[in-house]
Amino acid sequence: MRIIVVGAGVVGTMHAWQAVERGHEVVQIERESEARGASLRNFGQIWVSGRAGGEELETALRARELWEGVGARVPGLGFRPIGSLTPVRTDLELAVAEAAAARPDAAARGFRLVTADDARAMNPALRGDFRAALWCERDAAVEPRTAQLALREALRASGRYTFLPGREVRDVVGDDAVRDDHGDVHTGDAVVLCTGAWLGGLVREVAGEVPVRRVRLQMMQTGPLGEPLTTSVADADSFRYYPAYDSAALDTGQPQEPVAAAHRMQLLMVQRLDGGLTIGDTHEYEHPFAFDTLEDPYEHLTRVVESLLGRPLPPVRRRWAGVYAQCTDTTRVVHRQRVRDRVWLVTGPGGRGMTCSPAIAETTANELDW
Repeated sequence: MRIIVVGAGVVGTMHAWQAVERGHEVVQIERESEARGASLRNFGQIWVSGRAGGEELETALRARELWEGVGARVPGLGFRPIGSLTPVRTDLELAVAEAAAARPDAAARGFRLVTADDARAMNPALRGDFRAALWCERDAAVEPRTAQLALREALRASGRYTFLPGREVRDVVGDDAVRDDHGDVHTGDAVVLCTGAWLGGLVREVAGEVPVRRVRLQMMQTGPLGEPLTTSVADADSFRYYPAYDSAALDTGQPQEPVAAAHRMQLLMVQRLDGGLTIGDTHEYEHPFAFDTLEDPYEHLTRVVESLLGRPLPPVRRRWAGVYAQCTDTTRVVHRQRVRDRVWLVTGPGGRGMTCSPAIAETTANELDW
């Protein structure tokens, strides 16, 4: 078969990967010279720990398995099975962590409540004050700024992959083709539109108003820490944003600092291969989004990180904002819609995109009988 993939973010690239793995020819079209959206502006975390039970967790676990397999073949992904630690300090935070560790699916997630001393043995960089930590063995990391490049090089080696950058798809032609802004028509046995947060224009024309919203976040990157951060790290504010932590303990009300509440914040932190730390993030849901980045959230994150590390944060080298697409029904893993006979739209994984994209693409390939 000949598969046309529109979009070179991680969801689109994983669809290309699935198609090539199954013996098909792929043409991947990207409007930028390289993907520039949420697929790069994220933590690179394969984040199994907080996923909702059922389909979402199953998707994340399957994706984790696929990431590991691809990482073994494509070293440029920087796949690392590092797990994560979420330190807790208060009685309420500890109660939420205990409830998570007691879930029926805790073993599948690799959940385990560990003492502060055990957490420091796992991650000696955590020298700050905390009482215990929730360990998730199944969490992992890749390098988000280079993952698509590495995957694309591996795809080219197949001899059945063509990448067409700098071309914006303007029209869906008939039931099996698209036309780009160079006037070229690309016909295939299937077309998959993996447009990310681009929900207007072509997407609105072919699919109407889709049940997907855009979410904005702020993040930052430091210089090298000077020592290994051997696990990903989250703080207890992350309990608010992941359904795995829903419990009576969480419902009792977790206090939150005003700046964190105002910006719907959590701490997620992972070390890059160059030793720097990717740190975030905020959540903004209402349009129009602010065009500037605000300092209060960065100052809050700096305080939280320094309190966990017990040392000053390295100098911040980059700050950025990003936008991702999330299903308005957040219980759905992704929005997959047939818009023409052989044309599908796949978007809206939200903060699950980097984690779940390999399994999302596998499901698409299975449903389309590639």
